[in-house]
Amino acid sequence: MEAKAIAKYVGISPQKLRLVANNVRGRKVDEVLAMLRLAPGPTPRAIAKVIKSAAANAENNFQMSPTDLKISRIFIDSGATLKRYRPQARGRSNPILRHTSHISVIVEEQE
Repeated sequence: MEAKAIAKYVGISPQKLRLVANNVRGRKVDEVLAMLRLAPGPTPRAIAKVIKSAAANAENNFQMSPTDLKISRIFIDSGATLKRYRPQARGRSNPILRHTSHISVIVEEQE
């Protein structure tokens, strides 16, 4: 049995989130949350929030034990990009791209 949680339109680029997601894939939920609690920056906080949500979904909806959960799959998809333009010298303009992401976490009980 597996439970999942999705966070959409997180205001961090997918490239930055994938660096953290690749380190937590396949590990136990308790171990990952302890590791992310010590990591600096907003990226680990965003991923930890989704992992906590997936663990809570597993516990409440499927009566799984939260200590036996492991992250079976985690993937980061790119979301909508906010596009802005900034004026530059000699009448030109440069784009400002604000990337967003969708974080999906699937947890399952460890055998």
